[in-house]
Amino acid sequence: GGAVGGGGGGHGRGAPPGPPLPPGDGSDEDLGALGVPLDAVVKVWCVHSTPNYSLPWQRRRQERSSGSGFCIDAKRRVVLTNAHCVEWHAQVKLQRRGSDTKYLAKVLSVGWECDLAVVTVEEEEFWEGLQAVQLSSKIPHLEDDVLCVGFPVGGDTISVTSGVISRIEVTTYTQAAAELLGIQIDAAINSGNSGGPAFNAEGECVGVAFQSMGADEAENIGYVIPTLVVMHFLEDLLKHGHYTGFPTLGVEIQTMENATLRESCGMGPKQKGVLISRVLPTAPAAKVLQSGDVLLAFDGEQIGNDGTVRFRRHERVMYTWLVAQKFYGEEAKLTALRDGKRLELVIEKLHPEAPLVPIHLFDKPRPGPSYFIVAGLVFTTLSEPFLESEFGAEWEHKAPVEMVKWATQEHAATPDEQLVVLTQVLAHELTMGYESMENLRLLKVGDEQVRNLKQAMDLINACQGGFLKLGLQHNLHLILRAEAAHGATAEVLEKHGIPAAMSVDLDDLP
Repeated sequence: GGAVGGGGGGHGRGAPPGPPLPPGDGSDEDLGALGVPLDAVVKVWCVHSTPNYSLPWQRRRQERSSGSGFCIDAKRRVVLTNAHCVEWHAQVKLQRRGSDTKYLAKVLSVGWECDLAVVTVEEEEFWEGLQAVQLSSKIPHLEDDVLCVGFPVGGDTISVTSGVISRIEVTTYTQAAAELLGIQIDAAINSGNSGGPAFNAEGECVGVAFQSMGADEAENIGYVIPTLVVMHFLEDLLKHGHYTGFPTLGVEIQTMENATLRESCGMGPKQKGVLISRVLPTAPAAKVLQSGDVLLAFDGEQIGNDGTVRFRRHERVMYTWLVAQKFYGEEAKLTALRDGKRLELVIEKLHPEAPLVPIHLFDKPRPGPSYFIVAGLVFTTLSEPFLESEFGAEWEHKAPVEMVKWATQEHAATPDEQLVVLTQVLAHELTMGYESMENLRLLKVGDEQVRNLKQAMDLINACQGGFLKLGLQHNLHLILRAEAAHGATAEVLEKHGIPAAMSVDLDDLP
């Protein structure tokens, strides 16, 4: 079966051209009858150049991928696609349906949490006669028909799959682990379908295809980003000029389905809510809420004992969706119960909380990992991509227990807090005997506690004479002569072919 699915090339290339088709006779496959603007859907070609988090001064080998996108505004020249289709892009090209030309594209803005990106093409020719897709402002109902359009693997031409809406609920977006509203459909979404539109029966777009469950977990489950989330992303860009994100309260909650628990908190028989078990120090809620409070309502919407709010008749979603629909910089009203008293609280300005171990490093002024090297000791910050690079996709089971705990349970106390890790010791005579000290957290330089990478670097650079004493986790000590250590850095860089002793962002800082 060598010919099965073989590239689809070369069929009758030498055959003479047939007679011209009479107008309207199958010349457009009559796809117009679907009532769906198929010509608005484009193929997105991307070359990804991902950082190497284990060797932070270099990039991994380039990878190529293809996905889908669609035009949402022909006047403003905007094409919408998934963030993961263009992450770490070195080059993005768009190709229209039925065209043989790929046009260089520019990424305008990316929303990592909602897995959306907007791109544009400068070439005039690309936009000639390009249709735009109408976004539907309503959330579809269960069992409505959907048509997914895109360029999935298994062929080069456009593909249309149909299905129905199976459920609508708050789901975890795999790209940046955000909890946002998602639509589950039973139309097949395959690799390459990502970024393509899902249309309803009226030919309006109800969402953007973005992830599918692995075949080992479930069959025929695809997820679509609803237009509500897409519109929030677009409005955010118009409001702030750049992507800011989807707010969270920054609290951890416990459900209050147990009657005795509610009684002990002084709740009446009719009152419902969730118990605040922890408030993140850098979160917007830190000024008004404290652990032990009962959150009864958000913006006047009553929260159930299981943490859900009314969404539509007969449907409920997690209360976090109410928070996510707001914008950073807006105020939020909370109703809480503290010591049996009902309080009306106001968060004046919602702002993002600082992660201790970032899920991704796209948001920095210079995206990607930061590092610095002194005498063969390589220091970087702890982040989830770093853990994945060092310990594999299963890092939650393979990485050292403390690191997993920092990543999954601990929170930054101040906005600039980072965990600094000694990731490896490059061979040099000064560091003989310290070779086994890798992937250990740096806690102290001399007697000073380490707060973040920049401060650790400054402390090490400030130590010019005598001993350079580094205190690592597990009470380990790494001690070098300061002068010799600083002197050896250039030698180590040359020996190991490393271009610079620190990442560009640390070099820039005053």
